[in-house]
Amino acid sequence: MMIAWLGMALVAAATLYSWIAVFAVRGGQSLETFVLRRSPPVTILKPLCGAEPDTYECLRSFCDQSYPDFEIVFGVSSESDPAVAIVRRLQREFPRRDLKLAIDRRRHGTSLKVSNLINMMPLARHEFLVLADSDVRVSPDYVARVVAPLLDGDVGIVTCCYRGDARRGVWSILGCLFINEWFMPSVRVAALGGSRAFAFGATIAIRREVLSSIGGFSAIANQLADDYRLGELTRALGLRTVLSDVVVDICVSEQGFSHLMQHELRWLRTIRALRPWGYGFSFVTFGVPVAVLGVLVAGCTAPAIAMLGAAIFARVVLHWRTRQPGAAATQLLLLAVRDVLTLTLWSWSFFTRRVRWRNDDYLVARDGSVQAV
Repeated sequence: MMIAWLGMALVAAATLYSWIAVFAVRGGQSLETFVLRRSPPVTILKPLCGAEPDTYECLRSFCDQSYPDFEIVFGVSSESDPAVAIVRRLQREFPRRDLKLAIDRRRHGTSLKVSNLINMMPLARHEFLVLADSDVRVSPDYVARVVAPLLDGDVGIVTCCYRGDARRGVWSILGCLFINEWFMPSVRVAALGGSRAFAFGATIAIRREVLSSIGGFSAIANQLADDYRLGELTRALGLRTVLSDVVVDICVSEQGFSHLMQHELRWLRTIRALRPWGYGFSFVTFGVPVAVLGVLVAGCTAPAIAMLGAAIFARVVLHWRTRQPGAAATQLLLLAVRDVLTLTLWSWSFFTRRVRWRNDDYLVARDGSVQAV
């Protein structure tokens, strides 16, 4: 009897979460909106490593901002990096923009990205800083909207949600489903509950004085989740993290099944290292697969099967609300594959500390720092 009740509780929890996620992604009701009272000069920091098919398009969107005074500092560790040619092209296309390129191979810790940022900082002139990964594409009002909250002195950093944009192939589509229909809904559910314990590499806006107060980028030089740690360190100063109502695009180009697994396992393993208890109880966020397990444990009773049906319906609604514009209806056929794969990778993440980042292997410590293998 106790096992049957446990199964009912499992399917009920998964179904309830599925519907909360549907509600949470309806809009920005849990997010904050700010009005830009003035337009301070801004430095955009773009650490680069290699080039993807969409790198030019993504970087160009940052150059094409309707903001009066900003500079962009790009950074690479080698003159031979393919991203250098893209930056040189943008410098020719936008001669009136202040576009700078730092080429510096010095290492300041385990994280190549943070080493890049440290090497770029001498070229940054302004007090207001905006960091964004190389695969991010933004709208022309992006800078104005993400900088606005920083005008309030009690705000430490500003971050924002993102949506995956699949560029080609079934693996990229599966990667987008992971972002758009599992990870981002979980963020919105947490935000709906009042949490702001997050920060994403898709966007971090911070004042230079705040960055200096936490020890600069050197304070996160060995962290895998450098973005999360920035938010954590600023909150330790008593400053707020703002989840902006801005949503940026992430260009997803997964090259195959192995690449997809490595990418997602790194994300999951990182989350587990940062928030082990929350991660351990996050199994209810997997919705339908967990509800199916609950039905089996409950003995396939009518109430359990009815709740499973409600969970499946919620999953389809969630997909419909978060899918890419113009996405084919055949993506519905991938939902079961996607959900089972996510649950499998989540389970696997408990048995490995090893992750692959770019072309290097690392071991993740309990504090989120990494050591090269």
